[in-house]
Amino acid sequence: MSPEPNPARHDRDSVARSALALLDEVGLADLSMRRIAARLDVQPSALYWHFANKQELLAELADRITASIPRGSNGVLAAARGIRDALFSYRDGAELVLSTYALQLGSSHAQAVLTEALRAQGATEADDRGAALLHFVLGHATLVQQRMHADSHGALPDAGEADVTAGLDRVFDLGVAALAGGLSTSATPPRARA
Repeated sequence: MSPEPNPARHDRDSVARSALALLDEVGLADLSMRRIAARLDVQPSALYWHFANKQELLAELADRITASIPRGSNGVLAAARGIRDALFSYRDGAELVLSTYALQLGSSHAQAVLTEALRAQGATEADDRGAALLHFVLGHATLVQQRMHADSHGALPDAGEADVTAGLDRVFDLGVAALAGGLSTSATPPRARA
């Protein structure tokens, strides 16, 4: 006779899925191991069977968020937009991926997608440009998410019915184009020091 399955038993995947769902509900600032454990109806120490620490769990979440980014050569702008869209698919997704990327714990898929798109377009220094583009995408997406969050809590100056993110898609496209294509040779040279 085999033992009855224990519904309280969880694996790495179920812990990560629960953490992503909780991220959407409470945001990154309130995503704690204690709260995830409560959601799973286990003791916090049970989570450490699957993840050595919170940073490892956050890196897993960042990789899951960016895993949906399509590979292929649809162009650099399409790749950058795909990354941005993946970051926007979760509350505080951009901040979470940025923080794990800063610690070199995850999100290599996003940079690989950008680098491949740059190579496909024949860009020079594709690795460095891919890193620069990812930095831009992460920063831009974090700014947009923070602005939307602040607006939803009434923390921005009253702008009437104006969209607090108006014009930012155009700014995003311009930034990607500038980094992917290099700077114009007609740029103003730096002023000489006196």
